[in-house]
Amino acid sequence: MKTVIGVFTSEDQAQRAVGALRQAGFKENDISLVARRGEGGGEQGETMTAGEDISGGVTTGGVLGGLAGLAAGAGALVMPGIGPLIAAGPLAGLLSGAAAGGIAGGLIDWGIPEERGRYYEEQVKQGQILAAIRAGDDKVDRCAQILREAGARDVESH
Repeated sequence: MKTVIGVFTSEDQAQRAVGALRQAGFKENDISLVARRGEGGGEQGETMTAGEDISGGVTTGGVLGGLAGLAAGAGALVMPGIGPLIAAGPLAGLLSGAAAGGIAGGLIDWGIPEERGRYYEEQVKQGQILAAIRAGDDKVDRCAQILREAGARDVESH
């Protein structure tokens, strides 16, 4: 298994990608999304726990909340140095268990080099939506193509 990773600038792009990935046969438990939680998503300093139900759309302008299916398993957490996040998919569990290591720490567990993980963490800090998809070797190229066609940038596989 490899991890295909990319960054979206809008919820619409992320939604298109998730829909296309599902149509191409990728399972929901292989698709992860991470985004900063928006100002409307909670008060500064509010305590959020992994597994908090955010499926009602309490997100960065609806990010993840509008992604039916994935949002049902989404959770909110606070990462030191990053702030409030929402995450959906298997990466959400890694992040909740590795809060001290941040997003980069969670990505390392998925085979992403630390330097690249820190880059992607910075993208999330800046308000981008991170997508990380677990794919068999035979599906890596198709997955990367789907992400790019949906508008992802910095698409890589590791």
